[in-house]
Amino acid sequence: MIGTVGLKAYTTALRNFAKAEQSVNANALKPQAQPVSSFSDTLGESISKVNDMQTEKKQMIQSFASGEHQNVHELMISMQKAGLAMNMTAAVRNKVMEAYRELSRMQF
Repeated sequence: MIGTVGLKAYTTALRNFAKAEQSVNANALKPQAQPVSSFSDTLGESISKVNDMQTEKKQMIQSFASGEHQNVHELMISMQKAGLAMNMTAAVRNKVMEAYRELSRMQF
């Protein structure tokens, strides 16, 4: 009794594994239509987002200084986001420049 139940479970698992393997192989053969963006596109989008954060921060500071909005929390969050984004951008720029310098020192 236990042997037949175990054998039935084993054959079912084996069939499911074979179906899954066929599905994976069929999907691997299909060409994937994922949009590929270039490094320059990605970099441009990132810099644009950082610029938008800086612009939003500036507008919020002006709005707070003129008395239009009194929400200090939103202002501080906006300032921190923009500052963090700018620091991260500077860090990435520094790493890219360091890599460029290292490549220029290489002898081919």
